[in-house]
Amino acid sequence: QVQLVESGGGLVQPGGSLTLSCAASGSIFSLNAMGWHRQAPGKERELVAAFTSNNRVYADSVKGRFTISRDNAKNTVYLQMNSLKPEDTAVYYCKGRTVYKDYWGRGTQVTVSS
Repeated sequence: QVQLVESGGGLVQPGGSLTLSCAASGSIFSLNAMGWHRQAPGKERELVAAFTSNNRVYADSVKGRFTISRDNAKNTVYLQMNSLKPEDTAVYYCKGRTVYKDYWGRGTQVTVSS
């Protein structure tokens, strides 16, 4: 089993920045990919950014503004979000993938509004 706990969400003005954290615990050795997804009201959950093997992938809508990083010593994945826009408003979820299943955190709310 893998447990994922997100933190760092909140209210920010357009153009502002936030950094989300995802702390992993449990059978983390089984994880082969980790990343961030988001779900806005009335919309489907979508990929934001992820590590797969040694690659990083980003949604087109966040390229150049968001950066995914990780600290292996802390078993933590981060999402640095800059130049935030109202359309970035969503619940952000951390996802971990193993050979057998996907694990999700409970999510953290990000609201971009003036």
